[in-house]
Amino acid sequence: MKIHEYQARNLFAQYGIPVAAGDVAQTPEEALSIARKAGLPVVVKAQVLVGGRGKAGGVKVVDNEADLVSEFNRIKQLNIKGYTVERLLIAKAVDIRKEYYLAVTIDNIKGDVVVIACADGGVEIEETAKTHPERIIKFYMQGAKELDEARWAPVAAQLFDDLRLRKSVTAILQKLLKLFFEKDCSLAEINPFVINGEGNLMAVDAKVIIDDNALDRQPEAAALRDMKYEDPDELEAKTKGLSFVKLEGNVGCIVNGAGLAMGTMDGVNLLGGRPANFLDVGGSSNPEKVLNALKIILRNKDVKVILINIFGGITRCDDIANGILTALKQIQIHVPMVIRLTGTNEKEAKELLTSAGLRTFSSMRQAVTEAVKATK
Repeated sequence: MKIHEYQARNLFAQYGIPVAAGDVAQTPEEALSIARKAGLPVVVKAQVLVGGRGKAGGVKVVDNEADLVSEFNRIKQLNIKGYTVERLLIAKAVDIRKEYYLAVTIDNIKGDVVVIACADGGVEIEETAKTHPERIIKFYMQGAKELDEARWAPVAAQLFDDLRLRKSVTAILQKLLKLFFEKDCSLAEINPFVINGEGNLMAVDAKVIIDDNALDRQPEAAALRDMKYEDPDELEAKTKGLSFVKLEGNVGCIVNGAGLAMGTMDGVNLLGGRPANFLDVGGSSNPEKVLNALKIILRNKDVKVILINIFGGITRCDDIANGILTALKQIQIHVPMVIRLTGTNEKEAKELLTSAGLRTFSSMRQAVTEAVKATK
């Protein structure tokens, strides 16, 4: 779950990470009040959960109140990648002497939390990662939740010659790690992480992503969610006990088990098709899950075929079959269905579906081949 910069910035402040004075505004009057407290000049930033706001004109530094009102009203009218601007962050402009990058995230391949640091921060960090990857420093936590200062010290020395700044970055990183773990984050990023005019380190921008799966134990974080940026189908699927992610293909997939779901998507790609979604009905044998899954997938007008791939274990094939038959009675299924069933109660399931005029497959490859063929 992504949150807005002003929300991430507030979290930084709660954890003692230095940020510029400021707040979020929805009206010019609020913006003026914030600027008067923070002191001009200020930077005015559109709060949208998409990239490219700077290039779209959504970030501006102003040094007087007339320009602040003018720029606030202009930015409020912007449409950035399909999203209107509802809130703007008004923050004291920082005298930036040098930009760095500092973040905590998860390396899924190594199964560890990693601190990423670079002496070249700012908007060009992604280009630096491509052209000069040796400048990107990775420090693995090795399963720990607290910073091992002895191991970290050489990294701090790579970033800063000044001993005072080494101590400062260490203290800030400790706070960033505390936030990361306590809020169940998948990313906590400061970019740019700067030396200001007073020679101190501070966060000029803030980005935090929170693990959706942890929201049940993070009620305060869940309250930060901006529903405008959420896919309604994904949200509905979650309430129905389904794991669903919308993609850009045309083969709708209904599968049981995350591993098989990923394998099914790989199979579709391998044979020349494009999956329209990831959808895992889980281990439950509730036929209503199939009905709900079909309803969600059929809303996608790009879907040309539905591929149902079930390996029956805890999930019984006859319950899946009954779910399909219920769906046929309740909703109009306007695209072909390709059904592969194997495992628990496979025979009973195939008899149910055959009697309804539906063909089934036992081989996953046959089913995927048939589904991809149906999209051509």
